[in-house]
Amino acid sequence: MFIKARREPTAHAHPGLSENGLRQCLRVAGGGTLGFVISQVMGWNYGVFFTVFPMFLLGMVPILNGSIIRQFLANVSFNALEVSLVVGLLKHMPVVMTLVVLCLFLLRFNLMAKGPLFLFGANGVLTLSILLHFASYPSVDLSDLITSNVVASVLAVFIAMLMHTLFPDAEPREPPPRGTKPPAQIRHETLIGGITATLSFIVFQVFDLQGSLSAQMATILVLFAMGYAGARVSARKRAIGTLLGCNLALVMQLLLYTQSNHFLLVIMLYWLGLMLFGREHIKEGGGSGIGFGGLTTLGILFGQSLGPSQDLVYSALYRFSSMSVALVATLLVMACLHALLDSWAPTKISATN
Repeated sequence: MFIKARREPTAHAHPGLSENGLRQCLRVAGGGTLGFVISQVMGWNYGVFFTVFPMFLLGMVPILNGSIIRQFLANVSFNALEVSLVVGLLKHMPVVMTLVVLCLFLLRFNLMAKGPLFLFGANGVLTLSILLHFASYPSVDLSDLITSNVVASVLAVFIAMLMHTLFPDAEPREPPPRGTKPPAQIRHETLIGGITATLSFIVFQVFDLQGSLSAQMATILVLFAMGYAGARVSARKRAIGTLLGCNLALVMQLLLYTQSNHFLLVIMLYWLGLMLFGREHIKEGGGSGIGFGGLTTLGILFGQSLGPSQDLVYSALYRFSSMSVALVATLLVMACLHALLDSWAPTKISATN
């Protein structure tokens, strides 16, 4: 009777969401909006860091504790050091630089495959790919790029702490089950993730795709499924989420029309959009699905493309088309790698899947 009495309120707290789910949704929307507002008010560069990092920290993990904060901040320190050394020392040797990048990605995916340091590895892969991509362009100020990343990461931690204080969980969460993977599966997931991420880095360098941040992030986020089978599902959901995010951004642009300089209206619409996709993200159970795809799409569009002389129409259309091409290419690469790795005994996982 006691257990039933405790669970009844959560069942009716919000259609489709438990009480904890609703509060996490409020944390994600509030944190993403606060990061956007601060970056816009302060006029900081690389606004996408300030919009996406709070979403990542609040959306990918439903709790906040010392271990999560240490992993998040440790990743910032390692990323700053790695990018400074790799770009500063090896920029003139692209082959050597690529091999070093491959080793860094393999290390991160190995941590993700093993499990306990998944957040450290996932955040490291995503952030490192973005930083290395932008840092390789001569027009980019490396110190400004790294500083913006550090400031955005530290700010994301404080925003997450504030959101968890304002919207704490109503009930303790059950810890996720920890399974064990055979060594062959760990090697398989490490290699397929590290090689695909490195090939993505090479393609975006060779074709000089500096303005395709959403496409680059999409190629990395689908790898969080840790395997080709999961990536196929994740890519489809990511594409749907990005399409919905782009369409919602276009609707917001039409509603704002010439009133985009009214910052309070922009904030209100942005928060409502994050709430909508945050709800879907929580209902999906977390991960890089439709909801998170929509969240990051709004974060990138508003973080990069919002300004008095800019509109979101071209940015939204270009972002979806480039992301679609990138996802298809990523899945083709992963399918080939999966077939090759599955034909080699040390990385064969067909018997375990």
